[in-house]
Amino acid sequence: MPHLTTPPGTACPAATESGRLGLGSPGYAHPLLAPVEWAELTRPGTPLHWAVLNVTDGPGQRPDPHCTEATGKLAGAGGTVLGHLAMRDGARSFGELVSDAHRYVDWYRVGGFYLDRVPADRSELAAVRRVVDALRTLGDGLHLVLGHGTHPYPGYLEIADQLVTFSGGWADYRWSQVAEWTSEHPPERFCHFVHGVPRNRLEEALRVARWQGAGTIWFTDRPAGADPWAGMPAYWDEIVSRIGPGVSE
Repeated sequence: MPHLTTPPGTACPAATESGRLGLGSPGYAHPLLAPVEWAELTRPGTPLHWAVLNVTDGPGQRPDPHCTEATGKLAGAGGTVLGHLAMRDGARSFGELVSDAHRYVDWYRVGGFYLDRVPADRSELAAVRRVVDALRTLGDGLHLVLGHGTHPYPGYLEIADQLVTFSGGWADYRWSQVAEWTSEHPPERFCHFVHGVPRNRLEEALRVARWQGAGTIWFTDRPAGADPWAGMPAYWDEIVSRIGPGVSE
């Protein structure tokens, strides 16, 4: 099982409190389309580690007042907003990614970045490190999450605060195996995103996450499709109550 200590300078404070399991929203729909969902993230007692803002597959071409309002409220409630950067398995250039990141910081005052579809091979590590190093210069204490969706080469953990080591459906997740090297690190370094989790399997899914050493999760009953993460699960209140701050693990 993972150790329960955290290396200095890794993971945001909300994600490290007592190693508690918490939520990371991979990217709700635009706040104009999902106002209730964004409002729920600010509800007191919600065990939120962070939420990803994705305006139009990135920050968009100009500041969006609806996004400014939603992210301002979340930050005001103590939440962390991460700007979505689409790496597209390494297909986007360094300049494009850094330009997007600058707009997120300037327009929405994000607290970090979620890099989507990050390469997982050792051969791509140097290129990803270059991007991450540039992002670190944009502000103090920025939280960086690499969205591999699978277990990458272990060296990626050295450059990020958290890695998404599973992103997929419940049918695969319930039988998934954790990479052996992850046991050398605390749970708050790893995230799991799982769609299609039935309500009657929610407790089982939480057990899998804890057993595999994930500290940040997003479970939803929404099926695979255009974007299973765009809305909240039907059992939102239940999952909040199961892993909220009043729950002993």
